[in-house]
Amino acid sequence: MTDLTTLEADVLAQVAAAGDLAALDAVRVAALGKTGSISGLLKTLGSMSPEERKERGAAINVLRDRVQTALNDKKAALEAAALDARLASETLDLTLPAPHRRRGSVHPTMQTMDEMIAIFAEMGFAVAEGPDIEDDFHNFTALNFPPKHPAREMHDTFFFNTKEDGERMLLRTHTSPVQVRTMVSQKPPIRIIAPGRTYRVDNDATHTPVFHQVEGLVIDKGIHMGHLKWTLETFLARFFETDVVTTQFRPHHFPFTEPSAEMDVQCDRSGGEIKIGQGTSWLEILGCGMVHPNVLRACGIDPDEYQGFAFGMGVDRLGMLKYGMPDLRDMWASDSRWLSHYGFSAFAAPNAASGLS
Repeated sequence: MTDLTTLEADVLAQVAAAGDLAALDAVRVAALGKTGSISGLLKTLGSMSPEERKERGAAINVLRDRVQTALNDKKAALEAAALDARLASETLDLTLPAPHRRRGSVHPTMQTMDEMIAIFAEMGFAVAEGPDIEDDFHNFTALNFPPKHPAREMHDTFFFNTKEDGERMLLRTHTSPVQVRTMVSQKPPIRIIAPGRTYRVDNDATHTPVFHQVEGLVIDKGIHMGHLKWTLETFLARFFETDVVTTQFRPHHFPFTEPSAEMDVQCDRSGGEIKIGQGTSWLEILGCGMVHPNVLRACGIDPDEYQGFAFGMGVDRLGMLKYGMPDLRDMWASDSRWLSHYGFSAFAAPNAASGLS
């Protein structure tokens, strides 16, 4: 048994000398692995007589158990030491003052969109969504755009390469395709808003190639312009948090509504800021109108039985007006200083109970 005693002393010395878990695991593999020194002894039992095998096998098993116990004890000691060292190095002094300001913020565009969704949800609107990549039917044809309309050209719309069947997919230029998909898939009455990202070939201080819209759609029996006017004025009063909202509707043209209008809100532009609900100036806010009968027919709805109104407004621009951001392009500049100034706390979720902003 001298060789087993010597082997045991050698392995236990290596276990004791292991300074970390990696070194300890190397000792374990060298001793108890498939090709380890102790495992190799078990392979010699086959050439022994039954009496020798019984005596030798028992001694090898005792050696293996002692080494395994030593390995377990050493591993526990190393893990405890590592935890103590980590706790000592990662202490947090709770008496120190909190950071002056949070490092992360909710982007003003997302905050504005959440505010708009919260207001329309109170008014009974459901939220509908659709794909950013659209086909010609949902983005143009079903919305009564004529074949040669300028919006169908490359200088206004981002088109993908032509497919084998001649169809060109595109990045949606508005969230109106969501209205089409809703009217095709649902029967009236319908009352939805369609928030989302849209794309157009445009870029200046008040336009970006990528921007956000919230469009609304109501389809039911007996719907008229009075319902549209009340809906929009109620929204603006709630959004800008004022009791006084004066609006005017100017005749306009949109292929998908008839009659169509652009809505202005009375405001005060003096003092370097825009104040809604006061003053003598007017500010264009959104486009709207009664859903064109051709759009209803394209979606399988009888215009003699159902009528409806639709509206669309830019989320980014409304955020600029409400929170005093001078340039739309700053929203996409990825400047952490800008976001730290205009950003919102993640805990400031808009709702009817605690307010919007």
